[in-house]
This record gives sequence, C-alpha cells and structure tokens, in this order.
Amino acid sequence: MADPLDRIAAALERLSPPPPPAADPLAHSAYVWRDGVLAAARAFAPLPLAMLRGVEAQKASLVANLTRLATGHAAQDVLLWGARGTGKSALVKAAVGAVQADGAPLALVEVAADRLADLPHLFATLAPLPRAFAIFLDDLGFDAAAEARILRSLLEGGAEARPANTRLIVTSNRRHLIVRDIAEQSSAINPRDSVDDQLALADRFGLSLGFHVVDQDGYLAIVRGYAEAHDLPFDPADAVQWATRRGSRSGRVAWQYVVELAGREGKAV
Repeated sequence: MADPLDRIAAALERLSPPPPPAADPLAHSAYVWRDGVLAAARAFAPLPLAMLRGVEAQKASLVANLTRLATGHAAQDVLLWGARGTGKSALVKAAVGAVQADGAPLALVEVAADRLADLPHLFATLAPLPRAFAIFLDDLGFDAAAEARILRSLLEGGAEARPANTRLIVTSNRRHLIVRDIAEQSSAINPRDSVDDQLALADRFGLSLGFHVVDQDGYLAIVRGYAEAHDLPFDPADAVQWATRRGSRSGRVAWQYVVELAGREGKAV
C-alpha cells in the first residue's frame, strides 16, 4: 500500500492546474515570462520610433546597442531612468520593433519586477537558442536589499555568466536603484556603506540613459507629432490647458490628450 503522504501528494498534483504550455521562442516578436515559461505577448504593437519626440540621443543609443545584441556583437545592459511618463517604456518597445523591422533576430521578453529570482531559469532557457533577447524589467524598484543583490549578482560577479544572447533593459524612475525601505538603510551599522552598496548596482549597467520632464515647446511638439500621425486637429492653447490641469507635461500626458482629441472627433487610435 502506498504511503499516506505519497497519496496526499499525488492527490494535490491531480488537483493543481497543469503548467501552461511554453510558446515557441523563435516564432514571436515579444514574450512575457509567466509561471516559469515564455508566453507570447498579445498584440505587441510598438510605436514607430519617429513618433517619439525629444529623445533623439536616447533613441540612437538604444537602437545601436540592441542592433549589436541582435547581430551577435558585444552589447551593454541598459538602464533607462528619469521622470514618470517621459517615454522610457515606449522607447524600449519602439527600439526593439525598429531592430526587428530591419530583419534582425531579436525578441523582447518582459519579466515582472517581482520575479527577479526567476532570471537564472530564464537565462538557462534562452541560452541555447539561435536568437537574441532583450530582457525587459519595467518600472523597477526594490522593497528589500536582497532583491537588489540578486540583480547585481546577475549583472556582474555571479558564479554563472549570463548568456551572450541576452541583455537586461531596465526602466526606473530613479537614477540610482536604491532600496525603498529607508529604515533598513538607517539600521545598517554604517549607513554610508549601505547606500554605496546599492549605488554599485546602477554602476553595473554599461549604458545609462536619462529622461527628463519636457518644456512646453517639447510637449507641444509631441502632441503635434501624434495628432499629425492620426490626422487630428489640435489647438496648442487647449493642449497646454490639458497639461496644466494634470500638473505635468510629458509624453504620457501628450498621448492622453491625443486620445481625448480622437474621442472628440469620433475616431479610434
């Protein structure tokens, strides 16, 4: 007769849902890392690079780096940092889309910020594949020093090297990826050493791209670009009032205003 614990374990396995099937890692433009497998991203539709205004230097640097990755040349891990709504995430997707449009074998893999511990498994999955992968960690911040140490070890200094066909592309509202828990820092024996230890994480990104709040002219240029692309009329004064009511000028606010314009005109965007 089977051991009671074995019978219980077998019953629990029957009750648990089967793991989701993994998507073909060579067939799709973008993936989401979910439940330990690659899932094809639904409706991956990055903006054309030309629609992202005011970030020309950042566009050129990121596209050049991703092109090197896709063609098997040395490439950097990238940190995109700066104010909310300034186009960091949109640029990551647009840059990947631009490299793919040139026929390069590159895919985007988005990993939730709370799944850092899964990265070694993901690297092992991707390492033998004849394709390059940009591992996208969006809006990264840390709730504990242990999470920062995981990422720092993966970037540099771990016993097992990351595969050459993968690089991390990280966005953050902070230039320095410092733990949010200030109490943890203040309780350290030497708080200065604690902060230096965390700043060392940002230093491990070979390419750091800053994004800043746009001025009024820059904001209107973004609105104009979106409006022209969607054949929408707009009044600059109304666009400025829209941003003023929201207390900020950014690419995100510009897009929200264009959605409002499209709604007024009875169009979809």
